[in-house]
Amino acid sequence: MRVYLIGFMGAGKTHWGKILSKKLELPFYDLDDLIVASEGRPITRIFEEDGEEYFRMKEKEILYMITDSHPGLLLSCGGGAPCYFNNIDYMNQHGTTVWLNTPFDILLGRLRQQKAHRPLLKDLDDEQLRAYIVKKNNDRRIYYDQAKLKVDDCHIGPEEFVKKIINA
Repeated sequence: MRVYLIGFMGAGKTHWGKILSKKLELPFYDLDDLIVASEGRPITRIFEEDGEEYFRMKEKEILYMITDSHPGLLLSCGGGAPCYFNNIDYMNQHGTTVWLNTPFDILLGRLRQQKAHRPLLKDLDDEQLRAYIVKKNNDRRIYYDQAKLKVDDCHIGPEEFVKKIINA
């Protein structure tokens, strides 16, 4: 079984990925961490030195590589990963995609605290951050909506979450 967690940055994909991988007895990987390990530099530097297009190509390459080499895994994907190069179709063909649809206020609060570590947000003031979240979330919704499973409630328990994945 392959499970791909998707959703906007700050949705809790890495947090849930670690919990769910233990419950499902699947190895856990974070796509961004795999990119950092492959490149030998943080994502902020990849964006600064090579740009977003290069990053998205690396993201696709590593998504395919990790999927092809693991018949069972739980992968936390970056917020934009499903939105490029038909990645959402690829993930749906190879496993169960789970969209963590986190409420706006929760995303905003988390991302305010994490701005320095997020290359697309680091230079935004509060008003720009709000506008960015609204616009990007709306732009990406067409891809997120293609997930096999949508989880709206960020207060769901691990056991219930696992049941939803198994039944998806």
